[in-house]
Amino acid sequence: MSRVRADEEEYWHSSKFRAFTFDDEDDELSQLKESKRAVNSLRDIVDDDDDDLERVSWSGEPVGSISWSIKETASGSTGSLDGRDSSLQKGNSSYAALPKQPSSYSLSSLFKGRNKLSSFQSLSDALTDTGVRNYAPELRRPKAEYKDYSSDWSPKDTVRRMQRGKVCSLERFRSLQDKLVLLDEAVAGHDGNVITAVLIFLKRTLRREILFRELEVRQVALCHLIHFLRETGEQKFLLDLLRFLDRTEEVALSQYREHLNIQDVEKRREFLKGCIGLPFSAEDTSHIQDHYTLLERQIIIEANDRHLEMAGQSELFRKYPRKASILNMPLVTTLFYSCFYHYTEAEGMFSSPTNLKKTFKIPDKQYVLTALAARAKLRAWGDVDALLTTKNWLGYTKKKAPIGFHRVVEILQRNNAPVQVLQEYVRLVEDVEIRLNLATKYKCHDVVIETYRDLKDRVQLTAYKSKVERGSAEEEKIQSILSNMVRNVYS
Repeated sequence: MSRVRADEEEYWHSSKFRAFTFDDEDDELSQLKESKRAVNSLRDIVDDDDDDLERVSWSGEPVGSISWSIKETASGSTGSLDGRDSSLQKGNSSYAALPKQPSSYSLSSLFKGRNKLSSFQSLSDALTDTGVRNYAPELRRPKAEYKDYSSDWSPKDTVRRMQRGKVCSLERFRSLQDKLVLLDEAVAGHDGNVITAVLIFLKRTLRREILFRELEVRQVALCHLIHFLRETGEQKFLLDLLRFLDRTEEVALSQYREHLNIQDVEKRREFLKGCIGLPFSAEDTSHIQDHYTLLERQIIIEANDRHLEMAGQSELFRKYPRKASILNMPLVTTLFYSCFYHYTEAEGMFSSPTNLKKTFKIPDKQYVLTALAARAKLRAWGDVDALLTTKNWLGYTKKKAPIGFHRVVEILQRNNAPVQVLQEYVRLVEDVEIRLNLATKYKCHDVVIETYRDLKDRVQLTAYKSKVERGSAEEEKIQSILSNMVRNVYS
């Protein structure tokens, strides 16, 4: 027993390992060797004559006995070190200064690793115990990393480090002058993320009046802050800033944008009505008025159509059920809906397409494009013809398409229009090359044959003859045209 005690004292009072310094190189291999030697040294103490030694606590009681457990629990922090050998207390002054923690382990049981119940505990498990872990020193960062937390960086250096993704504390910039220099350096660095980070810092540490006054002469930073506030939805702060800058139109637009957050349609309508009196520009005031009027119309149309659909009184609603509500839809979507379900209604009805066109001053090109798409989807070719037919002051009629007949052909083809309908509008395409391309693409053979005939192109007619079905009316037509061309040459 005395030999074991002497070995323990020799281990604690002498060491062949170097002390740790922060200037040492991070040599993982040498650390691994040191740890291995330390574990081997401990093994000599733990395993030496393990079977012959009686395991006792520092109080002299066998480890694991009932009396030992009671004394260890009751002694607390004051009794945990009192019973130790006097030579251990004198050997290392650092342990005498450590706070005394209550522990359920004696020091001998810690190094022996087991109790009378033969439950083993490894050294690593023992060192992770709360009482022991509190004594472990906390290693600081290397000096190279510790510089990131230095408080001596100038505003310019701070911005540069932020651009490189380094951690920099902005709290050291306390005076207004330092904060403004930091902001100017961030703007000069042309890095939006750094500018935004500095602005967030200033927004948190400066009064609004001071921040607004300084940003008024820094337009780049001001634009960044306005964009940031809009993205984060800080509406009240944004409105205060715009009012300070006397940007009344932007204030009105920001308030108007709040309608997007209102889900109830009646509340949204009342909100839009209140927005009409805000200080918008003349053009924007007209748009706000149209928005309010459109929503008002949509509420009326939605109520009537829902009633017709539920009552089953309309054949069109039974054949083509509505896929969505018309509420809060754009003007073009509302016009398409009206042309689809209410095309024949009188102009006096709110749901009439002509009423919408007149009320909202929809251009002819937009109206024809939308109405054509709606009627073609219903395969109402008669309505398509009437839509594109105009009458002059002499009473003569002709086809006219503000969007161009080539677009008319494309819309009709997307809606599976018959070849006879397509050919009628392909013929009206003025550009010969476009007409031939469309006619060839959509197999309008008559248009292709007639165009080559008018061009007197025998070569193309002969080539196209091989593309039509043998024995068809188109082949006979091409053969007749070629024969007439030959007779005209020799006549």
